[in-house]
Amino acid sequence: MNGPSVGEPLLTIRDLHVDYFDQAEPVHAVRGVDLTLRRGETLGVVGESGCGKSTLITAVTRLERPPAVTTAGSVLFHGREGAEPVDLLRLTERELNKLRWEHIAVVFQSAMNALNPVLRISTQFADVLGRHRGLSRRDAERRAAELLAMVGIPEDRLRAWPHELSGGMRQRATIALALACEPDLVVMDEPTTAVDVVMQRQILRQIARLKRRLGFSVVFITHDLSLLIEIADRIAVMYAGQVVETGPARQLYTDPRHPYTAALRSAFPPVRGPRREIVGIPGSPPGLRTPPTGCGFHPRCPRAFEPCATTAPALLALGTAPSAGEVACHLHPGPTPAANARQDSARQEDTHAGA
Repeated sequence: MNGPSVGEPLLTIRDLHVDYFDQAEPVHAVRGVDLTLRRGETLGVVGESGCGKSTLITAVTRLERPPAVTTAGSVLFHGREGAEPVDLLRLTERELNKLRWEHIAVVFQSAMNALNPVLRISTQFADVLGRHRGLSRRDAERRAAELLAMVGIPEDRLRAWPHELSGGMRQRATIALALACEPDLVVMDEPTTAVDVVMQRQILRQIARLKRRLGFSVVFITHDLSLLIEIADRIAVMYAGQVVETGPARQLYTDPRHPYTAALRSAFPPVRGPRREIVGIPGSPPGLRTPPTGCGFHPRCPRAFEPCATTAPALLALGTAPSAGEVACHLHPGPTPAANARQDSARQEDTHAGA
């Protein structure tokens, strides 16, 4: 795949806001999110149900449906070499259709709902490959067989109906379908939730192998922090519609800075290591029609103190190194001037890269 070097920005999200206007007062589901995805990178987005993960992704990919409305922000997609970055939020449907499948693909949580139940698997691949690659029916089926083999599905399943495949096969088929046009970005919204643990691990290994082989970037959405340690390069933790911590996957798991990240880690049993007590997070995520004042996590936080209830912490860099990560928590002092300047400079570079 020809294009800019690995590590350059591919997707730059700035100050993104998404509301649900279903009643008199809107639900502020995503509130001022800033994120950058780089080429060749897997970015994990984690949080409990109701924290805004899926809303964020449907807004970024322009798949939100009423009453969801993106009310502010920008989502810059930096195309292949020589292409100007484009703001996905300002494209027409026709312009978006040129990017979908070719450059941006999505794998949804429920493969049975994502696949058309009244079309054979071969037909669904042929539709995509015929429209976006101009392949004949015979050539499309030949390419579909190659794609299915890539995810471990035998060629004889090509003529099967979706209900004739196991849950794991259906999910792998949707991944193969997403990769049909060799996109730059693959967004995966909890793709392993509906399968058992053994199949979950097989799918994760295949995603990692395909990413190394094809060079695409991944945004991987899940509620399971421990799962992201196996596949993600960086992790962004969401709570109450905001990003509260980011950092390298291993560092964020072994040394979480935000109390919510630490609580998420403690809620899942480790596969290896000494036995320890599993502790749940008391309470529930707040309603986002009227978000709590100050830090959104303070009503559930065991370490909350005076400013947490009144002053919202900013998402600030933890140090001067690019891999230091960010955290929005009053328990951590603000960054040094150098770190603050580095963060602002990096964001400006990400926003304008490729322009």
